Amino acid sequence: MAAELIEIIPGNPDMRKIKRVVECLEDGGIIIYPTDTVYSMGCNSYHTRAVEKLCRIKGIKPNQNKFSIVCHDLSDIATYAKVSNEAFRLMKQYLPGPYTFILPSTNELPRILQTNRKTIGIRVPDHNIPETLIRELGKPIITSSVKYDEENILEYPNEIEVIYEENQYIADIIIDGGWSGIIPSTIIDCTDPDHFEVVREGLGEVEF
Repeated sequence: MAAELIEIIPGNPDMRKIKRVVECLEDGGIIIYPTDTVYSMGCNSYHTRAVEKLCRIKGIKPNQNKFSIVCHDLSDIATYAKVSNEAFRLMKQYLPGPYTFILPSTNELPRILQTNRKTIGIRVPDHNIPETLIRELGKPIITSSVKYDEENILEYPNEIEVIYEENQYIADIIIDGGWSGIIPSTIIDCTDPDHFEVVREGLGEVEF
């Protein structure tokens, strides 16, 4: 069955449509949604079968996943990650925004997302659609690229027609939130509080 295409206006999201997407997430569905960087593929981080399905889509083993999660705001992050004072100051400066912060994970992180790395990527996008979805769901959602060539930064699809055509039989719901960029988030490794490292330069600029 082809994915359901739902248009949601970021500045004024229709709550009936938001609730439809939330129901899909609660039922273990896979969605594609806009962020402040690129369109992302994700699911309810607490729905084990959904995470397993996303792993199959991405061609990875669940215990080897490198998924990041999208939190509602800064206050959410401490539940899932250990945040040093230095990391908190940096995150407070740059979030919400086009950044992914790699942090040590806590035991509250859903078990299927706990790997031997004992870290988790955290995002708080500056975008009303994922913010509203997470607030209504009450749980973080996973963020993963909708493309398969992770090394080619120029191949992120940014037109909903292309995204739908390529993913209509993979996702359950695809949200049309308008045109997106092609540059992903900047990834900052904050696992060592004494040494932060930019491991991928993306849309967000950063100074330590």
